[in-house]
Amino acid sequence: MNVTLSRDEISSETYLGVAAVVALVALSAAVSTIAPAPKLLVISWVAFGAMAGGAVLGMRARNEHPRGMVWGYGLAAGAMVTSAALFLIPQATNADPRYGGLGVAIGLLVGFAGHTIGHRLTHLELPMDRTVAELTAHALSAGIIIGVVYAAMPDLGPLLGLAIVSHKGPAGYAAARRLVRSDRSVAPILLPAAGVGLAALAVSMIGGPTDGNVQAVVFGFAAGTFLHVAMDFLPRCETGSEIHDHVAHQHDDDHALLDRLRIHAVVSTGIGATLVYLAWVAV
Repeated sequence: MNVTLSRDEISSETYLGVAAVVALVALSAAVSTIAPAPKLLVISWVAFGAMAGGAVLGMRARNEHPRGMVWGYGLAAGAMVTSAALFLIPQATNADPRYGGLGVAIGLLVGFAGHTIGHRLTHLELPMDRTVAELTAHALSAGIIIGVVYAAMPDLGPLLGLAIVSHKGPAGYAAARRLVRSDRSVAPILLPAAGVGLAALAVSMIGGPTDGNVQAVVFGFAAGTFLHVAMDFLPRCETGSEIHDHVAHQHDDDHALLDRLRIHAVVSTGIGATLVYLAWVAV
C-alpha cells in the first residue's frame, strides 16, 4: 500500500468520524423530548466523551506503564459484571426464569461468536482501519442493546448504561496507542465513539418489546452479551496477553512486574464492582 493511498484512507475515515459526531448531535436534538431519551442522551455522550478522551490520552502518551492499562480494564470489567448481575439478570428472571436464562446463554454464545468471527476482519482489505472497524461494530451492537433495554424499561436508571459504557475509555486509549504506533491519525475513533449513541437513540425511537417472554430473552441476551464483553476486558497477565506483550517489550524485569500487576488486576476489578454496588445501594 503506497503512502498516497494511506493518506486518502485516513482522510476519508476522519470525514466519516466527523460526520458521525454531527449525526449524533442532530439525533440528540431530534429525540430529546421522547422517553427514555434523556437518560440515553447522558449515556450516549458519556460513552462518546470516554472513548474520545481515552483516545486523546493515548495519542499524547509517551511512556506507557502497564499499570494504567490494568486499572482501566479492571475497573471497567468489574463495573460491567456487577451491573449485569444487579440490573439485567434480575429483570430477565423476573419476567420469566427459563426464557431469561435462555437469553443469557444466547448472549454469551453470540458474544463469543461475534468476537471470534470478528477476528476475520484482520485478514480482509477494509476501507477503514481494522481497529476502527472492530470498535465501530462493538459500539453499534452495544448501542442497539442499550436502546432496546431502556425502551423496554423506561423507568430504569442511567447507572446501568453508564457502567456498561465505562470500558469505552480504556478501549479508546488502547486503540489510539495502536494507531499512533502505526503512524496513523486517531481522528477516526470519533466514529465508534459516536456509535453507541447513534444506535441507542435510533432504537429508542422505535420502542421496545412488551411481551413478557420476549422481554425476558432481551434482558437475558443483554446480560449475556455484556458479561462476555466484561470477561474479555478482565486484565489478564498471562503469557500471550496484551499486558504481557506490553511488559515483555518495554520492561526487563517482566516476571516480577507481571506478578505485581496480577495484584493490581484483582484489586481494580474488585473496586470497579464495589463502586457500582455502592451506587446501586445509594440509588
